[in-house]
Order: sequence, then structure tokens, then C-alpha cells
Amino acid sequence: MTARPAGEIKVLGPQEGESFWQPVPANGFVRNLFSDKSVASVNRFAMGTQTVAPRSFIREHTHDRNEEIIFVVKGRGIARMDGVDHPLEEGSCVFVGHDRKHHFLNPHDEPLTFLWLFMPGGLDAFFAQIGRPRRPGEPTPEPFPRPENVAEIEARTVFGWTDPSFNQ
Repeated sequence: MTARPAGEIKVLGPQEGESFWQPVPANGFVRNLFSDKSVASVNRFAMGTQTVAPRSFIREHTHDRNEEIIFVVKGRGIARMDGVDHPLEEGSCVFVGHDRKHHFLNPHDEPLTFLWLFMPGGLDAFFAQIGRPRRPGEPTPEPFPRPENVAEIEARTVFGWTDPSFNQ
């Protein structure tokens, strides 16, 4: 029997990894930390953080082929799961199975930051395609619109359904 080689080890510092400013209505920014495309993993996944700006939200949506875990690192907010509101605070954790409607809201005056783990991956590609590159230390840009072809980007990446009522 042949021994299998050991897997990869990779460490990112607090300002490393791809980062993208996000358009309305979430505003804020995303850091794409690791994925099966950035490390030699056996399984497909994507992991990063998202900071939702004060008084902003992530539109209601589903993922038809993916599962998601959200862990709140800082701030407070609301996870609306299939229409039911669940308060979030530092240390809260949410599992979202495929085809479940979910929506994250930050009605507060402070940012809401959470870690996301997405299986089997692809959320990082979506964020890169709709966002604008972000560099550490640069000022927050004015809110900007989603790309005109956002529905096409959603369909070819990781979304099953998205709330069409927000059309900015």
C-alpha cells in the first residue's frame, strides 16, 4: 500500500486574501480567504468573511446546489430563514441547507461581520464578479449599484433564486 502525501498548509495574515467592496444593498466588503481553487483541498469549498454595512442587508435568496454556514464574528443582525427572523450576535452560528430562502439584515448602526463556509464552493467567484477590488486601508467607497448583468452572474454561479424586488 502506498502512503498518501500530506495535504497543503497555507496561512493568511489579517490583510491577505482577495477582498472586494460589495454593491448595494449589502455594501460593506468581502474577503475570499480559501477555496478549492486557492489551496490543494480534497473537497470543494469556499470560505471567507463578509462585512455588511450598517443599515444594509443581503437580499433574500436560495442556493440550489450548495450548503452554507455563517458564524458571526462581530456585530449584531437578523437571519431571516424561510420568513422567520432569528437574532444574530457575536458567536451565533447558522446552517443553511440547499434550496432554503435566507436573508441577512443589519438594522444597526455598526457593521455586522461573519465568517461564511460554502460547500461545494463558488460563492467566492460570485463576490469577485459583482464587487470592486478592495485594498487594505483604502476608504469605503460611496454605495454603488450591482452590475447590470447580476441576474446572469447569479444564475451561472451559485444561486437558485434571488428576490427580484430589489432592483437598484
